[in-house]
Amino acid sequence: MRDVQDFTSSRYIKYMLPSGICRLITFLFQDAFQAFHINPTLVQKFLKPLLIGELAPGEPSQDRDKNPQLVEDFRTLRKTAEDMNLFRASPLFFSLYLAHIIALEALAWLMVSYFGTGWITTLLLAFILATSQAQAGWLQHDFGHLSVFKKSSWNHLVHKFVIGHLKGASANWWNHRHFQHHAKPNIFKKDPDVNMLHVFVLGDTQPVEYGKKKLKYLPYNHQHEYFFFIFPPLLIPVYFQIQIISTMIKRRFWADLAWAFSYYMRYFITYIPFYGVLGSLSLLTFVR
Repeated sequence: MRDVQDFTSSRYIKYMLPSGICRLITFLFQDAFQAFHINPTLVQKFLKPLLIGELAPGEPSQDRDKNPQLVEDFRTLRKTAEDMNLFRASPLFFSLYLAHIIALEALAWLMVSYFGTGWITTLLLAFILATSQAQAGWLQHDFGHLSVFKKSSWNHLVHKFVIGHLKGASANWWNHRHFQHHAKPNIFKKDPDVNMLHVFVLGDTQPVEYGKKKLKYLPYNHQHEYFFFIFPPLLIPVYFQIQIISTMIKRRFWADLAWAFSYYMRYFITYIPFYGVLGSLSLLTFVR
């Protein structure tokens, strides 16, 4: 391992996560590294204290077996897309995107205010709120990737608003998980999107093999059959909510906690007058 002298030649960057756990992330500069950092000049200032080097022999590398021609074709395609300004975000598009989410939230409240709390109205209300939540989920993804504004601070601010105030979740929690997902996509035990509680493990390679050989906890080769009985009622309404709140408290993400609190305050102030406390909780769980 040696000190970084030229960040453009760095392939493997060793860094410390907030939890103090060392992770080796394979960042090939021209590809993944560039995708993670919208301002390379700023990043260069912070790379000298870091260490680079080849991975340990037992650590799998996804770079060694890459086809040079495919890599070259990909970078040519990327350069063409950049020249066509396809990576330049449209302020009008994202403004309308955010506006239509807020409009859906307002429409849901106006509908229940005008038509009351009958079953048909409640089902339509749940459908509108679910649509709003799904759209907010994709919108926060773009801000979380710092893909909208040229300044990272602006992306982070709007990201906290969308994922916090519109969804009641934590921006830091999402970033921590999602960056690991992109660093090791679909790598069992390293990508948190496919490695959660044993009952939530997904994948079409290792987990399926574990299921066939009965090496782990569930018949993962049949996950396509039990998916809808486990994930919709448990993953987002239960597991993620517990994990998000506990993470914000344990890691002291007080700003994220305040944003999430503003979401729950807004929601309950809006719907308790119509459905009561228990009814509002039931509606929230059903929407999720």
